[in-house]
Amino acid sequence: MSELSAARKKQQIRELSAAQKNYLTAQKKHKVTVRLGRFLLFAVFLFIWEGAASAGLIDSFIFSSPSRVARCFTEMLLDRSILVHMGITLSETVVSFGLVTLCALAVTIFLWFHRRLSETLEPCLVILNSLPKSALAPLLIVWLGASWRTIIITGMSVALFGSILSLYTSFSSVDPEKIKLIYTLGGRKSHVMTKVILPSNIPSLFSIMKVNIGLCLVGVVIGEFIAARQGLGYLIIYGSQVFKLDWVIMSIVLLCIMAMGLYGLLGLAEKRYLKRL
Repeated sequence: MSELSAARKKQQIRELSAAQKNYLTAQKKHKVTVRLGRFLLFAVFLFIWEGAASAGLIDSFIFSSPSRVARCFTEMLLDRSILVHMGITLSETVVSFGLVTLCALAVTIFLWFHRRLSETLEPCLVILNSLPKSALAPLLIVWLGASWRTIIITGMSVALFGSILSLYTSFSSVDPEKIKLIYTLGGRKSHVMTKVILPSNIPSLFSIMKVNIGLCLVGVVIGEFIAARQGLGYLIIYGSQVFKLDWVIMSIVLLCIMAMGLYGLLGLAEKRYLKRL
């Protein structure tokens, strides 16, 4: 009987491993199909765009074309001017993103420790989060001048208040039984924060950060529209004024690539963190 049960267990393990292999194979095929579909969709879009411009169905002066954008990028790459513009926008985005993350985390922790103050300030945070940030940019220029500080603060203003609200909501939704356990064992509020609240909200923090990186990029570009002499935002606004629309579309494409790259880096950091758990 023991030999028979052992044989059955071995058979079950083989069936389980085979099913697991089939599942992993199906997952790999799904990922390849999705990536191939994305690539084909992008290639078809470029083909239609280039074909329409070449056939005169659209005005290439207004709508540009992939070949004109590539030629413009190559020319600016040779004199390294595009690298300067990209580097400035990227550095301003990273600085504003880092400051937003630190400030949002610090303010949320402070509000969690002071519940009455958080309830008092909640309507103010909601109003500031709903305020169109482009309306603040002219005031920031008057207050701070047309400098990199204005651009970074504009980038921060787009993401900061929403991050505080989202992170505070996440802090408040932690399992109360875990908090009671800390207090039962003689812990204090600081122990609850370090042992329960922060560890439980790291996945939420990563989710908020992945949203914020795009918002900070948007805010930086808004700031560059008004207060910059370099950067991709400056290229967009200047190119539209002098009708160099190849610059405009090239800058938009580069901003999309930059946003995808920054989002991908945060996603990779999140995966590595989750693997360690």
